Amino acid sequence: MRARLFDQPLLILLIGLAGLSMYLPAIHATVQRSHGEARAFFYAGTLTLTIVTLIAIAMASQPRRRSTMRNLAALMAAFTFLPLILAVPFHDALGTTSFLNSYVEMVSSLTTTGATLFDPARLSSTLHLWRGTVGWLGGFLIWVAASAILAPLNLGGFEVTATSEPGQGETRFTQGGITDPQQRIIRVTAQLLPIYAGLTLALWLMLLILGDPPLVALIHGMSVMATSGISPLGGVEGAASSLPGEMLIALFLLFGLSRLTFSSDTITTARRGIQHDAEFRLGMVMVLGVTLLLFLRHYLGTFQVSATGDALAPLRALWGSFFTILSFLTTTGFKSAYWEAAQGWSGLETSGIILMGLAMMGGGVATTAGGVKLLRVWALYLHGLREMDRLVHPSSIGHSRSGSSRIARTGALFAWIFFMFFAMSLGGLTLAFAALGSSFEHALVLAIAGLTTTGPLIGSGAVAPIVLIELGNAAKLLFCAAMVLGRLELLAFIALLTSNIWRD
Repeated sequence: MRARLFDQPLLILLIGLAGLSMYLPAIHATVQRSHGEARAFFYAGTLTLTIVTLIAIAMASQPRRRSTMRNLAALMAAFTFLPLILAVPFHDALGTTSFLNSYVEMVSSLTTTGATLFDPARLSSTLHLWRGTVGWLGGFLIWVAASAILAPLNLGGFEVTATSEPGQGETRFTQGGITDPQQRIIRVTAQLLPIYAGLTLALWLMLLILGDPPLVALIHGMSVMATSGISPLGGVEGAASSLPGEMLIALFLLFGLSRLTFSSDTITTARRGIQHDAEFRLGMVMVLGVTLLLFLRHYLGTFQVSATGDALAPLRALWGSFFTILSFLTTTGFKSAYWEAAQGWSGLETSGIILMGLAMMGGGVATTAGGVKLLRVWALYLHGLREMDRLVHPSSIGHSRSGSSRIARTGALFAWIFFMFFAMSLGGLTLAFAALGSSFEHALVLAIAGLTTTGPLIGSGAVAPIVLIELGNAAKLLFCAAMVLGRLELLAFIALLTSNIWRD
């Protein structure tokens, strides 16, 4: 591979934006009179911008080969190497941890996983702001990459609706005269940035009105839009906005169920409304169905324990289940303040297996959510119905079903292939974590948390919460690899490894 593979304008631009974003925590630390933290972020940002400027000047006259596959390579490099730059000011400002721990923290934030190695009380408000900012930028990067990079290559879930194989471009994404990959990125960024920033601003202001402190409201707003689960409080349970804040957050979590909730830039068929979208409907069926099952389970459990006399306990348990299930389905990982109330009401324990299953199913294609994705699950569901129809009517030719207009003829095949890749990755990572000293339960939770980019699972999936900072260095690096693999998906890595850019 030639050195110019990662010599791409996209990667240089991302490094420049990383340096520019360091000025926000520098300003915040200055206002807080934390001059040591302010210097760490200001110097790191200035040095990064200086180096990027010099590199851009030196490469300005060199011809570049622009292709979507090369942008995918730059995206992979960004998730792998960009956290090294992001970790520099974090490490210098904290001063009491190793650089590897800082790197893991930044990989977790940039991939919107949200797993943290540090107790919230150990980090200052500036460092919490930096974690939230990196997670927010990582979420927006996925929004843009889904439309401008993954969709033209039929990756990231788009292979289910494509007519060509994953990794092969289609003309349906070059319509309108935009064939240059760089121009496509610019156009998509201009379209989505006002939406992403506007929704974040709206949620921040509404959480402020409901009583959250400005910094807590801002970080929670950025975390919800990025589905990163990052919180300066360790979750939304202790937020001052309480139940009204959770209701508001639940409304914004719906953006993680389907791309159609905020954009139609990757949809080529006629849009009939969000109520007809297969992903959104399947997501709501899962949320409402699992909530009802848990509620009935808890309700039956109340016959085996003494009554508390609290008439509102069932309603608290119902809301706690609904919010937590929606949050983990979108791979955000926030738990409701009333999630524990369901256990207290019924006297039964709530298993983390349910939360892991929801995270593995994941949210919508081309959203910030991770997991297998709802569209792939929908394609497999339709294929299962078709196979059962053939058992009853062996000579039938086939007929369309509601919601199947977006699924290509080979969509179920590619969905099944991805599911097998996901299962093999999960098995391999679980064995690797176990070989590095973790118990089977903890190894499974770490693998699922990384592959689904649902970091809060490390505290909710196992009986005893996993302390990431106590893992060995090899296990931490393996967890980083799992998070990057879960963010970009194995199909993207395979398409990249088998492409012809390595022979250029």
